[in-house]
Amino acid sequence: MTHTLKGRGKLLNRVRRIKGQVEAIERALEAEAVCSDVMQQITSCRGAVNGLLAEVLEEHITSHFSDTAANKEASEQLLDVVHSYFK
Repeated sequence: MTHTLKGRGKLLNRVRRIKGQVEAIERALEAEAVCSDVMQQITSCRGAVNGLLAEVLEEHITSHFSDTAANKEASEQLLDVVHSYFK
């Protein structure tokens, strides 16, 4: 993923936050926390992972598929779909 080098630090920080969220879920399950609290934590974690995926996918699309005018237009359309999917 050489095209992510410019944003590597930002991506790693996101991954570390996700790691913290997963560890919080683990602690909540070990402590037999209230179901609704655990589900909220899981939902938050899923949102964070989806955000990370969307960011990496967007960078991948723009780095590899925007070399011609036709590809650039198709890339923009695909990015619109990706953004709407991850909302």
